Amino acid sequence: MTLYALLITPLAAAAISALLSRTRKSVLEYTAIAAAAFELVLALLITSNVLAEGTLHAPDFLQADALGAFVICFIALVGLTATIHSVGHLREEMEKGIIGFRRLRQYFVLFHLFFFAMFAAALSASPVLMWVTVEATTLTSAFLITFYNKPSALEAGWKFLIINSVGLLLGFLGTLLFLSAAAGAGAPGAFVTWTVLQSLAASLDPTLIKVAFVFVFIGFGTKVGLVPMHTWLPDAHSNAPIPISSLLSGVLLNIALVGILRFRTVADASVDPSFSRELLIVFGIASLIVAAAIIYVQRNYKRLLAYSSIEHMGFMAIGFALGGVATVAALFHMLYHALLKSMLFFAAGNFFLKYGSTKITEVRGALSTMPFSAIAFFGGILAITGIPPSGMFFTELTILSETVRIAPAIAFIALAALLVVFAGFLRHASAMIFSPAPAGIAKGETSHFTRVSVGLLLAVFILLSFYVPQHLSDLIAAAAAIIG
Repeated sequence: MTLYALLITPLAAAAISALLSRTRKSVLEYTAIAAAAFELVLALLITSNVLAEGTLHAPDFLQADALGAFVICFIALVGLTATIHSVGHLREEMEKGIIGFRRLRQYFVLFHLFFFAMFAAALSASPVLMWVTVEATTLTSAFLITFYNKPSALEAGWKFLIINSVGLLLGFLGTLLFLSAAAGAGAPGAFVTWTVLQSLAASLDPTLIKVAFVFVFIGFGTKVGLVPMHTWLPDAHSNAPIPISSLLSGVLLNIALVGILRFRTVADASVDPSFSRELLIVFGIASLIVAAAIIYVQRNYKRLLAYSSIEHMGFMAIGFALGGVATVAALFHMLYHALLKSMLFFAAGNFFLKYGSTKITEVRGALSTMPFSAIAFFGGILAITGIPPSGMFFTELTILSETVRIAPAIAFIALAALLVVFAGFLRHASAMIFSPAPAGIAKGETSHFTRVSVGLLLAVFILLSFYVPQHLSDLIAAAAAIIG
């Protein structure tokens, strides 16, 4: 029942939000916070049951294994902070006359539907249902990207919708080829689950599976933002409302990557694992190189964070390609990135509310005008580039160590790209934080809500960098065993 409850909660919140009148703005906001908090409780309860009992099944459509439980935990955690930040951020924009109540209500309805689609994707029991729900995230988030109705936002929304829909269409073709191979191997019934595919993997047609995995990789890789399928990502992330940008970077990209990994476990049992490994490494290193080069010369801090997401997706792809201890490190990296990147977008949103611009050159003296957000942003920048004792230092060190052992040349290129990223981030962040403040900028933070969201994620990240609870360690180890 907890699996169904996790899906019903955002749907119920969306329905309540849609029915509220103009005089119920506070009810709209606190309904969203209550729903997000309940979703986090449900996610933790599901995770506890998975650790105690193994994979949970709901009739036909849903299942929660260790990998799915891991994903819904950080979806729910980031979701709660994104909800809190949404309340503060949108209140500020309503006070400035940027949006009205109708737009606010539309935002929260789409916001809840977006979470329904993400939870459903993480808990899907079959490849087809996962494809449907990932496509549903495209539709809901496209409307959120175009939320402000500016020409640049509309262009970014259409770009996001078209590129991702075409990519996922290729992914659907790959999914059908997997199902065709399963039918040829004697799959029972019309509803083929991940469990059925795994059980038949050794008897699937290897040539068909290779073709199918290439289509799936390109399709879902478009959603991940791997180079060269990444072109939608910087525009979408830089034009969406700040809380949505955090969800796109910190959560949605990871869901698509998990989709690739689930198909990969079937492909590796059917064909030589080196086939998928080489695809992940090639596209992963390409993403690192391109992102590093653009980060260094970037002029927009939201696009800067977007390209950072491309870099980290590429680095995770390399970690998952290597397997073993690198897979465990990549899962920890996924968690750390979800927390840090979301926090960085929240802090960047506070800059935007204060300075009214996303241009790096327009944000000056942030340390003196809004010290809390400035310190959190600069600390997050150092942490996300892998400076010790950040948790990301240990995950990157582990993955690089495994890369040196297996492919030294790739490790050298990856390390060089990471150094360029560090130099670029330090260059931009230092200018934003430590330069003199321009005249006429009032000092002080914008909202308690927007500070709470930043503080919560930063506190969780710092805690997990120094102390990993045994339950989390067991969950990640079990998820890594599923990936292989």
